[in-house]
Amino acid sequence: MDTTLLVLAAGMGSRYGSLKQMDAFGPNGETIIDYSIFDAVDAGFTKIVFIVREHFHNQIETLFRERIGDKIELVFVDQELSNLPSGYELNPEREKPWGTAHAVLVASHVINEPFAIINADDYYGKESYKTVHEFLTGEDLNANTYSVVSYLLKNTLSDHGSVNRGICNSDENNNLTKIVETLKIIKNDDGSGSFPTEEGDKHLDADTLVSMNMFGFHPSFFDYGKENFKRFLENEGDKLKSEFFIPAALDTMIKADQIKVKVLTSPASWFGVTYKEDKPIVQAKIQKLIDDGAYPEKLWE
Repeated sequence: MDTTLLVLAAGMGSRYGSLKQMDAFGPNGETIIDYSIFDAVDAGFTKIVFIVREHFHNQIETLFRERIGDKIELVFVDQELSNLPSGYELNPEREKPWGTAHAVLVASHVINEPFAIINADDYYGKESYKTVHEFLTGEDLNANTYSVVSYLLKNTLSDHGSVNRGICNSDENNNLTKIVETLKIIKNDDGSGSFPTEEGDKHLDADTLVSMNMFGFHPSFFDYGKENFKRFLENEGDKLKSEFFIPAALDTMIKADQIKVKVLTSPASWFGVTYKEDKPIVQAKIQKLIDDGAYPEKLWE
């Protein structure tokens, strides 16, 4: 069965200071995406779709085609501010991209099969790819049942600044009941988190389940998502920094009883890079995985 891994790689790396999706973290210049693709191939995915920006499209496509060759099909799609539904106009003063759910929608013309979504700058672990791939190819497949791979908040916070996370709430059947994109979460000394609200800082327990933007979707998302994006544009499109996030889109679809989202858990360890100070930590963790035999020293040889 064909399955796609959609890599969200259009970020500008404003907090990192450069294009972290192309930065070297492995001993031979490997990016985090290299390890993600390696794990996806091993799990059984048959196609990789990159969401990128036009101004670095050629650079990133050349890099990965040279490294990966014909090991798996590669497709590259541009996410631009002008990717809007017919009848909607772009505010010429807007510079900020439209967000992660919009990034998924721009790939609608190249994906016709079940697909998983990841961030380019996050390491999710081998087991996570197997978990989401098994969900996407399972016997109880349903076009309107999606999934989210969840992690413990305490394992996803940075020591060097705030991060954004999707806070997950589920029922007794592991169905997602609510997901809230929560911004500017800082790490507390005990591993818990705090984020600002109009009423003051709000506390999050260390074991709170959060989304790291690893999802399992079906193509039905595109039809639902396009309608939700139109509503978003009508309500928020004139704001220069508004973003159409995946958690917000899913929350709307769940409340409208259009979809169900299963909360999956993985034994894998997550780590990622938000700030430059995170880089040596990530490099050390990747080297430890290589030393333990999880990856070869030269990944694609």
